[in-house]
Amino acid sequence: MPLLQEVETYRYAEFNLIFFLLFFKFFNLLQLMLIVFLVFNFRVFVATWNVGGKSPHNGLNLDDFLQVHDQFDIYVLGFQEIVPLNAGNVLAIEDNGPAAKWLSIISRSLNHGYPSPLINQTTSLKTASRIFRAQSVRRRLKSCNCSTTSDQPERKYNKDSCFKCQQTESDPEDFMEQVNDIGPDSFVVPESNPSSGSNMIKYSLIACKQMVGIFLTIWVRKELVQYIGHLRTSYISRGIMGYLGNKGCISLSMSFHQTSFCFVCSHLASGEKEGDELRRNSDVIEIIRNAQFTKICKRPNSRRMPEKILEHDRIIWLGDLNYRIALSYAGTRKFVDENNWDALLNKDQLKIEREAGRVFNGWKEGKIYFAPTYKYYNNSDAYAGEIEKSKSKRRTPA
Repeated sequence: MPLLQEVETYRYAEFNLIFFLLFFKFFNLLQLMLIVFLVFNFRVFVATWNVGGKSPHNGLNLDDFLQVHDQFDIYVLGFQEIVPLNAGNVLAIEDNGPAAKWLSIISRSLNHGYPSPLINQTTSLKTASRIFRAQSVRRRLKSCNCSTTSDQPERKYNKDSCFKCQQTESDPEDFMEQVNDIGPDSFVVPESNPSSGSNMIKYSLIACKQMVGIFLTIWVRKELVQYIGHLRTSYISRGIMGYLGNKGCISLSMSFHQTSFCFVCSHLASGEKEGDELRRNSDVIEIIRNAQFTKICKRPNSRRMPEKILEHDRIIWLGDLNYRIALSYAGTRKFVDENNWDALLNKDQLKIEREAGRVFNGWKEGKIYFAPTYKYYNNSDAYAGEIEKSKSKRRTPA
């Protein structure tokens, strides 16, 4: 289910106040420089979905899932198992065809009225991200949006350090010829161009990253893109032998106005045996300890940007955390049939581990008001192993 969090971001404005003081018949001018914080409210939609290794079909409609009529400012969408977690995908070349299709389907829902490019199973994520980022582009997303008083031209950065390029007055057609030179880590955003119809675009893709089956993508309302900066990613593998990417996380750091955000999309260790929750705790601890974001802001006197997850102003953790319910199958099923979510929540491993201070100490979780989502039989609300034609092993709902 989507997690909705209203956040406040801050930016500062500078202005001069002049006071006239009468002292011994002389007027003294006192000029004070004040920093005033302006508070803005924005709505961030965060959702996670383990799609079980199934590639989306072209007719999939995400309007209800994304609540597109509720006017969110930022969409953060995390997926797990967008490809089957077999040896070929884990050990060999990463299959990013399904990720490209997800981008097309997401764009179709967020940008109603603007034709979404046709993405097929053979389209790579690199190609798809170029398409969505290059629609009527005049400039790229800023790597650093720190305020500066320097009149000197900004330096050009390479694609490995940040996401900035020099503005150009070339025509959109000229830019499209240059798209092939954009690296896979160059975050490109659309700008309004009435002649091309791009004014119909409501949301711009600013990030899409994949690690085996984990996929994280972020879309921002077009008029807010100018306030996004310092985009950086970190990957932590916690899969087989603690090194492979079938489990782990993608973390994305960014600034919005003067507030730093970190989004962590994870897929933690599976298993419902007693003690498996400790492996999940270990995954979380190692992710927090080892995730590192590179320095990209070189401007003098610029504010220091976070390099670790816990240094950010706002942190949102999403994904398939794989914590289970500490009850038998019969006990769990009884509470599910009664819609007794509170009783189930009291036996939730994540809640138990948090309250014991072993993991996510001090974090807050949104209210749970829905049935366990693990593990449904495909295209039904029946749990795996509970219907005759299902060949799946029966599992305790979680």
